[in-house]
This record gives sequence, C-alpha cells and structure tokens, in this order.
Amino acid sequence: MTNPPRNPSDSKQLNADYWGERYRMQMLGWDMGYANEALLSGVLNRSKELRILIPGAGSAWEVERLHQLGFEQVWALDFAAEAREAFLSRVPDFPPERYLIGDFFDHRGEYDHILEQTFFCALDPRFRLDYPRQMARLLASGGVLSGLLFDFPLDENGPPFGGSRLEYLSMFEQNPDDWAEVQIESCLASIPQRLGKEFEFRAIRS
Repeated sequence: MTNPPRNPSDSKQLNADYWGERYRMQMLGWDMGYANEALLSGVLNRSKELRILIPGAGSAWEVERLHQLGFEQVWALDFAAEAREAFLSRVPDFPPERYLIGDFFDHRGEYDHILEQTFFCALDPRFRLDYPRQMARLLASGGVLSGLLFDFPLDENGPPFGGSRLEYLSMFEQNPDDWAEVQIESCLASIPQRLGKEFEFRAIRS
C-alpha cells in the first residue's frame, strides 16, 4: 500500500495556513506550556553535541530546555512562522537559523536523535507511511527516533489522530531494513491529562 501524493496546498490539508491560523487564534490545546520530561528523558544522558531535531516543534518548550542545558545542536522545524516568531521572542538567545520553517517531508539533513511529540498525531492519516520513511532518511546510522504516540482509536475527528500499538508497529515494518529495533510500550510518565492515552516509543536506525 502506498500513500496518495501529498498536496500541501489542498484546502483541507493540515498545511501552513491551517497551523498558522491556530497560532494566530491561540487555539493551542496541545501546548503544555512547559517541557515534557517524559519526552526529554531519552536524550538528557547523551552527549551535548548530539544533533537533535524536533519536527512540528510549535512553541518548542523542549528545544528551549535542551538549549538551556547546553545542547548546542538542537533544531526546531514547523510549518507555522507564527510559532517561530513567538519562540524567538521568548528565547532571544536561541540561534534563529536553527528554528526552521517548512514541510517536514521536504526537509533534508542528518541527525543523531529526533524527538516526537504531537507531530505525528497532527498529520493527515493518509500520509502515515511517509513518516517512518522520512525519519529514516534524516537519521544517521544508529540514530534514534523517540517520543510519544497517542493510544486511542484512529478516527476522522482529528487532529489529534490516534492509533494502536499494532498499527504503529506495522507502519515501521513497511520498510524493515531501515530500522534495527522498534519498541512501543504504554507510557507511565504521561502528564495527568494524557495518562493512559500515550505510548512511549523508541526506534533505532539501521
């Protein structure tokens, strides 16, 4: 099974205009307002020189936290220029060239670790198989993709869109040569409003 061609200009797409409007209207229900420690736990014990990407970074609380801790190669990526502007206003000492604006699927680079939080669940489900393929392109050999995925049934009422452990595993199994290991388990360290509704996952690039 292959995904249909992506068309970011489609009026129903979850595109830059859609997300920019959410920021302009302050409709940010996913925004915790602080860094998610469950997400950061996978990188805090690693080298400060680690090349880290956070796609769909939005307000980028995790980027700010890692920056404060001395991680010098952290990049944020988002569709919405409004999110970038708000972040740079809040964190004026962050190098502005490392908050990127653009389509994740068009992005090119090489990273050691990619963090996932409320990005995958915001994608149109038709494009889910593109996600592990693009992640594999961006990660160096032995690189890690880790983070959180929602644990509730997938329907048409998102974003956010959910899924099951078996669905997520099958997604990575579409290109098994890309991944040396994929682990998906119930998250025990979720914030209270998401407790019981999240998986913690870790995938290692071959």
